[in-house]
Amino acid sequence: MEGPSAARGWLRDSGGDAESDRDIKTHFRVCRFIMETECDSNSGVKLGMRSVPVATACVLYHRFFQRVSVHAYEPYLVAMSCVYLAGKVEEQHTRTRDIINVSHRYFNSGSAPLECDKEFWDLRDSVVQCELLILRQLNFQVSFEHPHKYLLHYLLSVKSLVNRHGWSRTPVAETSWALLRDCYHGAMCIRHIPQHIAIATLHLALNSYGVELPVGEKEWWKVLCVGVTKAHIDAVVSDLLQLYDMEAKCL
Repeated sequence: MEGPSAARGWLRDSGGDAESDRDIKTHFRVCRFIMETECDSNSGVKLGMRSVPVATACVLYHRFFQRVSVHAYEPYLVAMSCVYLAGKVEEQHTRTRDIINVSHRYFNSGSAPLECDKEFWDLRDSVVQCELLILRQLNFQVSFEHPHKYLLHYLLSVKSLVNRHGWSRTPVAETSWALLRDCYHGAMCIRHIPQHIAIATLHLALNSYGVELPVGEKEWWKVLCVGVTKAHIDAVVSDLLQLYDMEAKCL
């Protein structure tokens, strides 16, 4: 089934074999689109979505394409519908008109908002119909647990163990949040449990700046996250580094 024709005028298309490198690049670019439509600095228009609704939109997108081929549906249309649905799930409702206009500006920099003509209403209907399709494909299971609350807890715990001046000199917190956000560009955000993603992003940020924590009977990450192993952390970091390699290929 192809995406509705109304979306084809300005939405990009993808191609290639299933699970191919091209498909992975497509998903990376589409998730970047989801994140960048949160705030479109070029047009001055923004949806103003918080980090958790954006994360939910990305998870909805990845879970949907776990079940269907990327060649069966227009991925950018699916992304728009995921943003719309995520706003409802996370109680930060976003109007379809705003999503359509910000997305239109994303692909047509400097252009005026779409007129409320047949093209606009056809596209709006496509977004709403696609939302229903996503709900059916996911069996209406659209509420997810994200790593954000765990990372916040871990950061507060680690901060209390580090010299105050040493902590202020290194952007560990900012880097951890940036790494966490980057995890949503790929399917790694649904391959690993939230606690492991949170502890791994913090672990990578601490190592990046050479921040050492007091040595105890257990590693700090074992104390904060029961059941996590070094293998779990390494698996998350490995997936994240592969995403950064994908980003370089997408430039």
